[in-house]
Amino acid sequence: MNYRALYLSPMIPSFNLNATAEFFRDVLGFSALTETENYAVYMRDGLTVHILTAGSDIGEMEFYLEVDNVDKLWEEIRGKVTGLKVRAPFDRDYGMREIHICIPHTNTLMFIGQVIRKK
Repeated sequence: MNYRALYLSPMIPSFNLNATAEFFRDVLGFSALTETENYAVYMRDGLTVHILTAGSDIGEMEFYLEVDNVDKLWEEIRGKVTGLKVRAPFDRDYGMREIHICIPHTNTLMFIGQVIRKK
C-alpha cells in the first residue's frame, strides 16, 4: 500500500448531540473544531472524535482511549460522571487498568485505559 495512515477517529451517533458534545468538552477536556446542528468534531492532544445525529436504527459501538495515567484522569472526572453508567478504574488480566463509561445519549461504550504490564 502506498499511503501513510495519520490517525483513525471514531464517529459516534448521538440521540442528543449537544449533551454528548458536552461530555467530551466538559468531562474529558476536548476542544471544538466544528459544531453544527447535526455534526461536531472535538479534539484533544491531536486525537479527534466526530459526533453526528443518530438515526432511529443505530446499533451499539465501542472504542478505546489509551491515556498515560488512568487514576489521575479518574480523580479529575469522577465528580463529572455522576448519573452515568460508569465503572471506576480496575485492573484487567491483559495488562491494562481501565475505566468504562457509557457515553451520554448514545449506544456507545468508551474504554479508557493505561498499560500497567507489558505483554
